[in-house]
Amino acid sequence: MTTLPDTQAVGDAPGADSEVILDVRDLKMHFPVTSGIILQRTVAQIKAVDGVSFQVKRGETFGLVGESGCGKTTTGRCILQLYKPTEGQIFFEGEELSSLSTRQMRAKRREMQVIFQDPYSSLNPRMTAGNIIGEPLIVHGLVENKAEYRERVAELLQNVGLNPYMADRFPHEFSGGQRQRIGVARALSVSPKFIVADEPVSALDVSIQAQIINLLEELQEQFGLTFLFIAHDLSVVRHISDRVGVMYLGHLVELADRNEIYVNPLHPYTKALLSAVPIPDPVLDAQRERVLLTGEVPSPLNPPSGCVFHPRCPIAIDDCNANIPELREVEPNHWASCLRVPGYGAY
Repeated sequence: MTTLPDTQAVGDAPGADSEVILDVRDLKMHFPVTSGIILQRTVAQIKAVDGVSFQVKRGETFGLVGESGCGKTTTGRCILQLYKPTEGQIFFEGEELSSLSTRQMRAKRREMQVIFQDPYSSLNPRMTAGNIIGEPLIVHGLVENKAEYRERVAELLQNVGLNPYMADRFPHEFSGGQRQRIGVARALSVSPKFIVADEPVSALDVSIQAQIINLLEELQEQFGLTFLFIAHDLSVVRHISDRVGVMYLGHLVELADRNEIYVNPLHPYTKALLSAVPIPDPVLDAQRERVLLTGEVPSPLNPPSGCVFHPRCPIAIDDCNANIPELREVEPNHWASCLRVPGYGAY
């Protein structure tokens, strides 16, 4: 019997007044690999996301971490319906998104926004900052005249710590941190309930990262936002997230409260990630356990049988090669998918 984190029975969608705002169930996103020029045929599948389930509660920040290529960004784009999932269900406030028409989904996107990773390529260089921020207001018909438009743009610039007079500047006139603030303002312009922050600080200097993280926390408190925060920097995720999910090669391998997952990591992959985080105290750094992984990350085009982590796992056994571990609650509010975790078989 599979136990999924806070997931209700299949077909039983959470109500609109539930504390759960997002419910992802067995999400799969497989990209076809084709052969031929005229008569193309599918010869393989890239399993970018392969059976991910989790929930995000209203008002919280859910951190999704893992190394490059594990499927974090693909998961976020499937949630926003920028990619149409191969399989699975995504409920947002009780509505299954794949069942919505194009027009209904367009209206729903007012409530679901995204902050992109690269502040340099995500802004149109031919548009001013004011037009970039104000475009969603026009698209969704949220302003009635130019005066209201200018007032709203100025207010959004102030919300993200920029001066209203900067509205007439073009993206190349801003620093990287300022550009990301413009991206945040654009996401806020339609008053969303839920924002996917796709590695919003990874392209910025460390000092600027802290400013953007603090800004997101302030905006969350001010506007009651819910975040899916995607990152590969575990220290950043711990600072901003309420709960953390760890992904590896398209699978969710561990999920727990942010402090629990740092103090008591259960999955060997999570332990390896944490052991690689620098510690400024040389005494503590010398005392902590080191987990060194061998080999390279397998290709999602041809993932290993059984547990996808077993080729690199330091504690793998023969059963790991044969059986795909399910995500189960092995401790209160702590889920893991590893046959070697104590308590995993007690169900």
